[in-house]
Amino acid sequence: MDRNQIIGFSLLAALLIAYVVYNNNAQKNYEAEKRADSIAYAKAHPKPAIDSAAILQAQSADTLNDSLRNAMPSAYHGKAENVTLENEKLTLQFSTKGAFPVSALLKDFKTYGQKPLLLFNGKGNELSMVLPINQGSVSTGDLYFTPAQEARPDGGKALSFTSDLGEGKKIIITYSLLKNDYMMQCNIRTVGLPATNMTLNWETQTLHTEKDIANERTASQVYYRFMDGDHDYFTVTADKKEKLEKKTNWVGFRMHFFNSTLISQDGFMSVDVNSTTQLDSQHVAQNKASFVVAAKPGDVQTVDLNWYIGPNNYSTLKSYKMDLENMVPLGYGIMSFVKYINKWLIIPIFNLLSGFISNYGIIIMLMTLIIRLILSFFTYKSYLSAAKMRVLKPEIDALRAKYSDDQQKFGVEQMKLFRTAGVNPLGGCLPTLFQLPILFAMYYFFPSSIELRQQPFLWANDLSTYDSIAQLPFNIPFYGDHVSLFTLLMTASSLFLALYNKNMTAQDPNNPMLKYMPYVFPFLLIGVFNKMAAALTFYYFFSNMISITQQFIIQKYIIDEKKIHAQIQENKSKPVTQSKWQQRIEDMQKAQMERGKQMPKKK
Repeated sequence: MDRNQIIGFSLLAALLIAYVVYNNNAQKNYEAEKRADSIAYAKAHPKPAIDSAAILQAQSADTLNDSLRNAMPSAYHGKAENVTLENEKLTLQFSTKGAFPVSALLKDFKTYGQKPLLLFNGKGNELSMVLPINQGSVSTGDLYFTPAQEARPDGGKALSFTSDLGEGKKIIITYSLLKNDYMMQCNIRTVGLPATNMTLNWETQTLHTEKDIANERTASQVYYRFMDGDHDYFTVTADKKEKLEKKTNWVGFRMHFFNSTLISQDGFMSVDVNSTTQLDSQHVAQNKASFVVAAKPGDVQTVDLNWYIGPNNYSTLKSYKMDLENMVPLGYGIMSFVKYINKWLIIPIFNLLSGFISNYGIIIMLMTLIIRLILSFFTYKSYLSAAKMRVLKPEIDALRAKYSDDQQKFGVEQMKLFRTAGVNPLGGCLPTLFQLPILFAMYYFFPSSIELRQQPFLWANDLSTYDSIAQLPFNIPFYGDHVSLFTLLMTASSLFLALYNKNMTAQDPNNPMLKYMPYVFPFLLIGVFNKMAAALTFYYFFSNMISITQQFIIQKYIIDEKKIHAQIQENKSKPVTQSKWQQRIEDMQKAQMERGKQMPKKK
């Protein structure tokens, strides 16, 4: 680079620096003049009509100095601080900007990692109301409030927030907690802000608290109850939207073991719900709901709400007598009838045993024994029917060989044999069918029971989620990345029981699929149960072991096949009274035979 180039570049740099300095000074002078004009205007107009939208937009602007800010009503300026309201169950943090809870700590629970359990915390959590003001609107979430805390006569605490919008307009929001309760009362009172209807916006982001976030997201659901008593739910997906147009009593955002529910005794006019599970690894799901609340005429208007923030404990939710217990999934869909088995049988037995036994693994074992004792009559009938079929097997085989070319005739003669011997061919099936509802009831009960949460038993450190004896370095499709020992034991005991039943039950050679189905079925379900609660897989394993023991004792020491054979032969000599059902079956078989005879034979 020569001398002329150096001089040229130096002059350009000097000009650039001079321009930047000049531009900065000019900008500062302009801002100072603008601030002076703003102050002069404020002094000349001490009581202007409040444009809430413009004020809220200008709160963070550089053009608004402290003098002008202080001249505004206190609702439009301040500092966001957290205030605590707590009782023996909850610790809630409220922000003075918006006057809504930004975090909820449940004192009686820990996360799976044994940290304090925060149901929600930080941004993404809000309860605000949109109010009309001066031909515009204002959201309480954008206003600043002055807090005041006081003790309640019943031992609880109350926290009030007041926001002064000027010109006699105020918003007072009061939250109250009883001494030992998960239900919080929320009272929103407005002065000088009359409206026909008001919009209430509620947003919640739930935190990851359990072992498997995938299971948490699968269990995330929105429940709601209408004022007419009807209720329903939907599962939160990647982007789920619902509009409830009937008057709604409450809307609950249910996680696996906890829920946050907003309740209105007067009812919400309509509700729009927008939920998603597309969040980061720290958050399970997000729920946004917009409620239309009917306002009563008058200068002072009040909205009363209840807000439940707590566990999905069936007894606790039921105590509020507003169907909140429906958020505990005890059976739904085509299996909704099993929820009554859970409510009237399983839960009472479980609560009775847990009242004096602390080990929940032992409670599951005792529950299994009690239930099997209740079903023992059906079990005995099933085994007795199987024994009768084994005794009749030689005669059935003889009929099958005699009518090998005519299956319809074989069916008719077989029914005659059953009728004369006094044997019900469905005697072994019906008792088993009566036991299936119990199995399905347990399928819903154990994964939903918060009492089992973080309760250890044997090698499982938490009965409410899957046990894992080995973590795989890879993921097996339809199985997972871990090995559940209870699931393996359940599968092995199911296979052993199927093999034992095969040796003790007469087989039908015309149905080969039935021969192998008991062995295939456990393997089809092993991937599903590998991710299920350890309490459930342990129950099925222990139930299988009881079945094997029960079957061995009954067939070895109670059922005497020689006596059964003698009784059958004696029955054959007695007059037979045919039931209507047997007569109907026989008539159908005869009609089918006649149709077969009338059909032209193929050449």
